[in-house]
Amino acid sequence: MNYAAFNKFCAALPASTYVVQWGGAHVWKVAGKVFAIGGWEDDRPSFTFKVTAVAFEILKAQPGLRPAPYLASRGMSWIQHYAKPGLRDAELKDYLRRSYQIVLQGVSKKKRAELGLAEGSIGRPPPDPSLGANAPQNVSTAPRRGRYH
Repeated sequence: MNYAAFNKFCAALPASTYVVQWGGAHVWKVAGKVFAIGGWEDDRPSFTFKVTAVAFEILKAQPGLRPAPYLASRGMSWIQHYAKPGLRDAELKDYLRRSYQIVLQGVSKKKRAELGLAEGSIGRPPPDPSLGANAPQNVSTAPRRGRYH
């Protein structure tokens, strides 16, 4: 993926905003919170995104991926795709979409409404791509009720 494709993909996510900061990095935000960064590497494209703790543990040692500089060193679960083989474009898009949804879940209902994001429009993040086909697909996180639960 190149920066043009990265920016086009991120721009298509609802209520996403773009800013160039931190020495020329392509920074994508939702509700003022960063969900993706393109840049920080001068000689080749690099893409940084937020992940779950499980995905972080799985991805951090894969060739072409690493804990994101500056962010992961502060205890945050961010991965940087910085070299080949890394992730295929489709996989990278899945992680970018998931990062967007993880960040958006931390935004208040009021702020989501101000952004025109209807209640329920973001849903739960899709299954973690790191878990592959074994990821639970329809697991309810609602409290169980009833006599035997």
